Amino acid sequence: DEITNNQKLVEILINRNSDALKGIRQDYRTLYGQDLLHVLANIHRKNPVARLAYLRMCEKQDRDAEIINYSLCGGCLNVNTLIEVACTRTSAELWCIKQAYRSRYNSDVEQDVARKISGGFKEILPAVFKSCRNYNGRVDMSMAMCDAKTLYEAIESEKTIDQKTIISLLSQRNSGQVKAILVSYKQLYGHEFSKSLKRSKCGQFGKELRIAIQCMQNPEKFFAKQLRMRTADSREILIRTVATRSEIDIKDINKAFAAKTGSSLENLARREFNKDKNNIVASI
Repeated sequence: DEITNNQKLVEILINRNSDALKGIRQDYRTLYGQDLLHVLANIHRKNPVARLAYLRMCEKQDRDAEIINYSLCGGCLNVNTLIEVACTRTSAELWCIKQAYRSRYNSDVEQDVARKISGGFKEILPAVFKSCRNYNGRVDMSMAMCDAKTLYEAIESEKTIDQKTIISLLSQRNSGQVKAILVSYKQLYGHEFSKSLKRSKCGQFGKELRIAIQCMQNPEKFFAKQLRMRTADSREILIRTVATRSEIDIKDINKAFAAKTGSSLENLARREFNKDKNNIVASI
């Protein structure tokens, strides 16, 4: 029956990593002559169980490319989702996402993001995507110290901040190097770079850059905050977080969420899906 089948699906999604799930897709095609993702594709937007299974079964770069495209073109622009993907994936992952996006949609993700959104994120997010060109570069702490000083001067040297220098730096350093710069900045000046962006002269650009920087530094806090917000797509955020972070930092997200709410993600899932016969999201 449906409950038994859902329980079996829970066991599969819990006890199999990405490579094992990929093998299941291959076996399904061999046995039944069709791609399991195509089977799920027709219902995954309306069915929570199918949505979770679909996101878990997808190749990561294809999944994220689709998430970006839907956030841009799905009818309602979702900047928070774009921040989520751009600022929580490694530069190597972003490189693969960009290739998958071009292959699937015959378009450039940086150009699409810049064309669709406004404000500081119009420059910030394309810069983050562009930085993945250097995904193989090793972290250089001497360079990080120099870059930290450059950031400080960009904030402090004039009456207004030097946005061009900040964006240029952000677009030329991979994710590991950016994190090293932020560590160096705190060592040199005694506080986080994000704190400097709170100053009034940083304006809206500073506010939005701060969101991106904090997401890079502490992705678990970003996800926990997203999960605390009551929005029209709360279910999608919960399902997507469980699916995309289950092998990465879901336990850290749960701790960050509990620290702010006094409750767990499991309890959140049970409340969100309390009308479902079998709460597969909470089980996972």
